[in-house]
Amino acid sequence: MADEESLEVEEGNKPKSKKLIIFGVIGFVLLLAIGGGIWFFLGSSEPEAMDDGSMAEVVEEENTGEAFYVGMPRPFLFNLPGATRSRLVEIKVQLMVRGADDDVQIQKHIPLIEDALLTTFSSADVEKLSSLVGKNELRQLALLNVQNTLQSVTGRKVVEKVLFTGFVMQ
Repeated sequence: MADEESLEVEEGNKPKSKKLIIFGVIGFVLLLAIGGGIWFFLGSSEPEAMDDGSMAEVVEEENTGEAFYVGMPRPFLFNLPGATRSRLVEIKVQLMVRGADDDVQIQKHIPLIEDALLTTFSSADVEKLSSLVGKNELRQLALLNVQNTLQSVTGRKVVEKVLFTGFVMQ
């Protein structure tokens, strides 16, 4: 009789110890998941900053520097064929850059920039330039062409915006 009671007591302790082990494992896995999540959100950004540290610093410097506006030496004057007649278009352009170094870079490469802008402007059509949306598209296209042209020479995007300071179409 005493043996049977001791067996029952021993059998009664086994499920509690299994539950304790299961809860211990679940708690350990939960702690690992929380620790991994904290490392992912807080610690994972440091290695990326170290890998691209120089590029990240350059981008931040470009965005925080003082804005300089560089005007093209002369307005762009060209003809565009229209549906009924051709139109004469004159566009005055200024480029927005960040920092005095980029201002010097722009002054140095003005002929290259003028070529990129004239190529972009001469590919436009009269209907597109008659609307505000079309002018904005042309401005964005000009920015992309200037950035791509200068990136091949300077190795980075120097121009932040292309501004039309004068626009006449007759």
